[in-house]
Amino acid sequence: MAESEKEYFIGTVKAIFFENPENLFKIFTIKIKKTNTDWDGTDIVVTGSFGDISEEEEYKFEGRMIDHPKYGKQFQADTYQHSRPNGRKELVNFFSGEEFPGIGKKKAEKIVDELGTDAIDKILQDPNALDFLKLGEEKTNLIVEQISKNHQTEQVLYQLNSFGFGNVLGARIYQKYGVKTLEVLNEDPYKLVTEVKGIGFKRADELAKRLGIPEDDPRRIKGALVQFVTVLIQNTGDTYIFKEELLKRAIGVLQSGNQNGAELGEKIANCLRDLVNDGVLLVEDDRVYDKNYFDAEWSISQSLKMITDTFKGVSWRDKEFKKELKHVEKMFKVKYDPSQEEAIKQSLTHSLFLLTGGPGTGKTTIINGIVAAYAKLNDATLDPSSEDYAIALAAPTGRAAKHMGESTGLPAMTIHRLLGLTGTEDDEFAESTLDCKLLIIDEMSMVDTKLFRTLITAVQPGTQVVLVGDKDQLPSVGPGQIFSDMISSQVFPTTILKDIHRQDEDSTIIQLAHDVNEGIVNDDVFQNKSDRSYIRSNSRNVPEVLSQIISKSSERGFDIADVQVLAPMYRGIAGIDNLNQTIQDVVNPMTPKRKEVAMGNVHYRIKDKVVYLVNTPEDNVFNGEIGKIVGILLAKENTDHVDKLVIDFDGNEVTLDRKDWTNIALAYCTSIHKAQGSEFEMVILPLVNEESRMLRRNLLYTAITRSRKLLIMVGDRSAFERSITDQSSERNTTLKERIFETFKVKPEETKTEAADSTEVVDEKPKDYILTLDMVMDSSIDPMIGMENVTPFDFMQKKEA
Repeated sequence: MAESEKEYFIGTVKAIFFENPENLFKIFTIKIKKTNTDWDGTDIVVTGSFGDISEEEEYKFEGRMIDHPKYGKQFQADTYQHSRPNGRKELVNFFSGEEFPGIGKKKAEKIVDELGTDAIDKILQDPNALDFLKLGEEKTNLIVEQISKNHQTEQVLYQLNSFGFGNVLGARIYQKYGVKTLEVLNEDPYKLVTEVKGIGFKRADELAKRLGIPEDDPRRIKGALVQFVTVLIQNTGDTYIFKEELLKRAIGVLQSGNQNGAELGEKIANCLRDLVNDGVLLVEDDRVYDKNYFDAEWSISQSLKMITDTFKGVSWRDKEFKKELKHVEKMFKVKYDPSQEEAIKQSLTHSLFLLTGGPGTGKTTIINGIVAAYAKLNDATLDPSSEDYAIALAAPTGRAAKHMGESTGLPAMTIHRLLGLTGTEDDEFAESTLDCKLLIIDEMSMVDTKLFRTLITAVQPGTQVVLVGDKDQLPSVGPGQIFSDMISSQVFPTTILKDIHRQDEDSTIIQLAHDVNEGIVNDDVFQNKSDRSYIRSNSRNVPEVLSQIISKSSERGFDIADVQVLAPMYRGIAGIDNLNQTIQDVVNPMTPKRKEVAMGNVHYRIKDKVVYLVNTPEDNVFNGEIGKIVGILLAKENTDHVDKLVIDFDGNEVTLDRKDWTNIALAYCTSIHKAQGSEFEMVILPLVNEESRMLRRNLLYTAITRSRKLLIMVGDRSAFERSITDQSSERNTTLKERIFETFKVKPEETKTEAADSTEVVDEKPKDYILTLDMVMDSSIDPMIGMENVTPFDFMQKKEA
């Protein structure tokens, strides 16, 4: 249909059924005044993203008729505007109406005579167009503001739509810039790249071309540079990109056939310099940072220094520690070996302590000992309801926090909830404060730079911090490798657990995980055992093999909630998306009487297993939590006229409207990253050669360690062998350098890793000897000669 023939409705809004303030999506009915469609009713339902829509006002909506499978015929609007007065008579009535007090009919006629039938557009374009009436500045401004109020929002959204932005992105852009949207975009469309989520360089570049911005314009070059840094950091997990690589990529994308490479290179270098001056990017040596990540690494290292410097030490003696540890052993009915006992002691005598080890090495047992011994030695309460309770336990995911709480018997929560974060973009590098004396964080390998910066800067002076995790698991999804960097810096006291303490006689999974982590490849990996097996299969046959395994596991009494398929990638026959549909049809097939709703190609049914993809603290549900759909409320069955899903997350029922369904996904098969922090009775692990770029040792190791009782490996033997032999390279970060500089430690002075089962790396003693070099370098430490003094000493003297 040609633009002039686009379907439209003109009518008065009768009732607004639904509004979503986040994306401006609305559903309402209108009483029809005019249309060019064959619709013969007096009313119709209109849907779409709109700015200000008021009941009892008349609008023109352009879009298309759709036949909704449940609600029948609707009009899906792409653009809208207040229904404009048409012709002299309507315009005179418009300007002499109640909205414009003091105009009257004579002045209204004068406006139309002077400005013509497009008077409204002329006033919107030029506020001085009404000067000929000589109404005075105040009254003229009121008229212009009223006209603008009526028309600006829809004009902006209309224009965004004409630029190719759909309803959702258009609404997001308008929410960011408001009525100044078009002004901002005309000035620099590449601002969208850094300031509006979901819009990359390509989309901004398309808009720039429409606005006539040339290919070598500095705005375009800057937009490209920012996009490359952002995308590469997110894709690689690094916290910076090498300058040479950035410039090479920029020239490759920005250079056209008639451009001189040297000239373009100079322009790119100048634009990079401008971005640094504007505080968007930062260059250090040959590295280019998003300034937020550069600042975050420094902030983390400085916060760690503050924590170590403000620790007052302990008042108890070694004899008291051993006595209280005996009580703790009785309490938990365990016997700590010398290495575990030393780990607990180290954690209690230092401001900051790191504990790492693989499955079965006793991390949970040690956490229990740390908490209980801390309470006894510091006369602290373990009653969470007490006002004096000062212990905080947290983990990155809901499932990991739940496991931590169950193993300690104390409340544990997600880090986001502990910090009061909402999981939105506004949380990036947010400010929080933690009021506790002992802080223990589990699953630290999952914590990225942003989250750790917010966490560690929230810690108050005098707090003892214990960070626990498995350094050999997959690193965080977000940029950085915080836990690994802190351990390898060897600046902080660290215990590396290697001896396996938890392994049943007939269990081989834990030993397999440790063998994989050591890079051992032999036939034993593929031999069937009592608790694990390997099934050879190519990618085409993986779905059928999994269907048979899951059907048999159900016959053997395994609930699907206890069975988890883990895969590296989403696409492909053996990918997560396809396997979810395959498994769903096996364990929860569609039947004539069963309710079902759809979101794109994904169908949801009651009893489906789903995973939550964001953090929603207000509903007490967090990224990575797995739940079950227990109810489906169709739009025609509820007063909100919106489809809803009721999902049970371990006893916490959450109702999600259709607009929130992007926050969930089927969870019969999930990514290995999503499974971190969780354990399952039975894990099925398909690996095929088509996933070769993902196959690394830490990925396989992480997947194996998710299995509690039964592990079934499916796929190409060569894919598993490649996973074992290919070690992932370390991420490019500079946190270790920041730590060395902040703590005034030279890398060559750190200790090398010991070969015994448990390594304790003590804090590096501070060297406060004044030398001529320190004077010449202006690097004299302000704490020289005060190594045993803290702010608390001055406070105590003052009180005395």
